[in-house]
Amino acid sequence: MPKQQYKYNPKTLSYEAVHVSFGKKLLRTLLWIAPSIVVGLVLAFFFTKRINSPKEKQLQSELSANAKELKRIQKDLKLVNDVLDVIESRDEDLYRAALYAEKFPDELRQMGTGGSDKYAYLSGMTNGELIKETSIQMDKLEKRLNAQSMSFRELLELAKGKEKLLACVPAIQPVRNSDLKRRISGFGFRIDPIYKTRRKHTGMDFTADKGTEVYATGDGVVELVETKRWGYGKSIVINHGFGYKTLYAHLSAFKIRQGQKVKRGELIGLIGSTGKSTGPHLHYEVIKNGIKVNPIGYYHSDLSPDQYETLLEMSENSYQSLD
Repeated sequence: MPKQQYKYNPKTLSYEAVHVSFGKKLLRTLLWIAPSIVVGLVLAFFFTKRINSPKEKQLQSELSANAKELKRIQKDLKLVNDVLDVIESRDEDLYRAALYAEKFPDELRQMGTGGSDKYAYLSGMTNGELIKETSIQMDKLEKRLNAQSMSFRELLELAKGKEKLLACVPAIQPVRNSDLKRRISGFGFRIDPIYKTRRKHTGMDFTADKGTEVYATGDGVVELVETKRWGYGKSIVINHGFGYKTLYAHLSAFKIRQGQKVKRGELIGLIGSTGKSTGPHLHYEVIKNGIKVNPIGYYHSDLSPDQYETLLEMSENSYQSLD
């Protein structure tokens, strides 16, 4: 308890007790502890701003570790994208070519990942830009993987029918010509033997004696057996499916009937010189998706590489067709 203070009063010539109000006492107390408060606040500010608490240190360490992990994930994503580039390239240049498949649509491989607003909420976060960039890369990768999955499902269905496809696609010469000594007129512009004008020759002509056997070049169904006094004369059209048809013209006789199923190498007719023809030969055409293409690319099952080169040279060196 504080001691009682006294003050001398000259009027009364005596000491009188000094009475201090509560307000003054409070003010004196505040003035006394004010420096301590200021020092405490300064020290608190210093420690708060300059010295991290164990909890803050742990959070900073975790954020740093997260940033390193995100960068590692980005490197892994780049590696996966590089591998996917190779897979897509093989898909287009190898698998689809081997299965006679159409090119996979580019718009499906390059599907969008949404606008920038999709990632706006990440901008205010710690490591937000890293998270945003990683999210964008992962979304793009997901789209590419989905597209490649669609492509592989399509190729799988084609592969299931590959055996049938390979049996149906024209793959041999329509006449026995293993020695390659018969005269051949190839695909392209040739001199018409009758009109003597330069015209597009839409098939290959194989010269042979009348009655020489003609064979189906792939499995299929006989779509047309037709006889005309001009043009193709006696001709056969086989529908092989998968967009392929073959035509055999200027025959002297038929060995099959319309609607009949035939196998590759099966006898279908005999060579002649019917219709618009200057001598016994077979006019042979390959039609893919409604377009007449060069048959030279469809003899891979009965010719060696050297024989193919010889046949190609023979077909290109003939400047006049036989029909």
